[in-house]
Amino acid sequence: MAIIVNLDVMLAKRKMSLTDLSERVDISIVNLSVLKTGKAKAIRFSTLEAICRALDCQPADILEYQPDKAQE
Repeated sequence: MAIIVNLDVMLAKRKMSLTDLSERVDISIVNLSVLKTGKAKAIRFSTLEAICRALDCQPADILEYQPDKAQE
């Protein structure tokens, strides 16, 4: 997939666990785990906003675009 999720990187930088983030944004650990592992197919802007607020970061700190080599 061309979109890379760097949620684990931001959690490490903020010294925050997935459980802490889950409590702060009121999203289940399972759903955050799906996002963190890059298996999510979509994310709501409200969810992205809540995560950015909790981690004090920008969306670009969490999401990264890398073109698929097969598509080039």
